[in-house]
Amino acid sequence: MPADQIHLVRHGEVFNPQGVLYGRLEGYGLSELGHRMAQSAADDLVARSRTVAALVSSPLQRTRQSAEPIAAAFGLEASIDERLIEPENRFEGKRMTGRDSALRDVRNWAYLVNPWEPSWGEPFRSIATRMLHAVEDAWSSVDGGDAVLVSHQLPIWMVHRRLAGKGLPHDPRRRRCALSSITTLERRGDRFVEVGYTDPAAGLGAQATDVGAV
Repeated sequence: MPADQIHLVRHGEVFNPQGVLYGRLEGYGLSELGHRMAQSAADDLVARSRTVAALVSSPLQRTRQSAEPIAAAFGLEASIDERLIEPENRFEGKRMTGRDSALRDVRNWAYLVNPWEPSWGEPFRSIATRMLHAVEDAWSSVDGGDAVLVSHQLPIWMVHRRLAGKGLPHDPRRRRCALSSITTLERRGDRFVEVGYTDPAAGLGAQATDVGAV
């Protein structure tokens, strides 16, 4: 039989002293706090007393690092799935808040014409489609037990909205996908449904200085 549950885990806090939108850029790994957050997610999964049969990660450094305590806890090696990656974004490497925000530069305004697509990066429907294909493959890759997929805020939120039957365009400030949070899915008939959400690093979240794109 395939997987019993799929757990979508967001990475922990990133070390980002410049406060830029890092997207897919190299060199943005977890902060010390981020490593502790990742351990909190692993501890939460262990406390569920469930069998984890597969661990899959986005290829980016912060997700691979966030997968490490889960791998150690369950004796697994994380495989890489490019479909779990952060979406492309034309504002990578730029600050998005403050006086030097890229949003104040008129040269960037052409990228802001359609926030419902969005015009600054990968279309929401593309993100949702690739993520659900990755979920489907992870679900069918094991013979029982659970599968854990370590990804990023927006890709996980696209799965949530697609499964909830909501439109994909949204206010990014209202995403319910905290650092090192766990969104849990189950297969019901011919579709996946969301059956749980936990925020095991909530106690650490108040200390975070980088919470991702807004």
